[in-house]
Amino acid sequence: MFHTASTARREVTVPADSVELPGTLATPAHAVGVVVFAHGSGSSRLSPRNARVADVLNDARLATLLFDLLTPEEADDRRNVFDVPLLADRLASATDWLGGDAETGSWPVGYFGASTGAAAALWAAAADRRVRAVVSRGGRPDLARARLGAVRVPTLLIVGGLDPVVLDLNEEARLFMRCRCELELVPGATHLFEEPGALETAARVARDWFLRYLQE
Repeated sequence: MFHTASTARREVTVPADSVELPGTLATPAHAVGVVVFAHGSGSSRLSPRNARVADVLNDARLATLLFDLLTPEEADDRRNVFDVPLLADRLASATDWLGGDAETGSWPVGYFGASTGAAAALWAAAADRRVRAVVSRGGRPDLARARLGAVRVPTLLIVGGLDPVVLDLNEEARLFMRCRCELELVPGATHLFEEPGALETAARVARDWFLRYLQE
């Protein structure tokens, strides 16, 4: 995996409720903001897809925090994997931690969510004015329907052109949102964006969205 030489990385621990969640904070020189990643069900902070997206963001002077939203014991219970309010609380805890860190405390925050993680990102952003922008990749915003109308930050929904079920869910979710919300279709991409160039396209679109709204 390629990492730009000007990006520093450190392993961190995010306290949340009564547990501690491991993560990796990547901070490029002269960072203009930080993006917290929320992975989908069955994934973790070590997701290779999210790591590739994070590299693209780092190269654009965006710091990234990839962390586990659940402990291994919690993840063994499938109910927790789909507990969107719980996952959203963990994102809020990560945002609290970033706000108290000497390096990242003053940086604007964005959320990048994949699959069920996108629902958690939207749920958390609806209640947290510190969040400036949200990007969803192949997300399930329908799982956060109860909070969609309360989201006030610019939101980008990235969907694969060959992922019709998720596309329908995202188009329906837009009807409930009152913020600036755009849908970006990646032609030829399926749900996991495994096709050549698909993930890179999604990463570049996400990068541009964060650069635009984290610096306003």
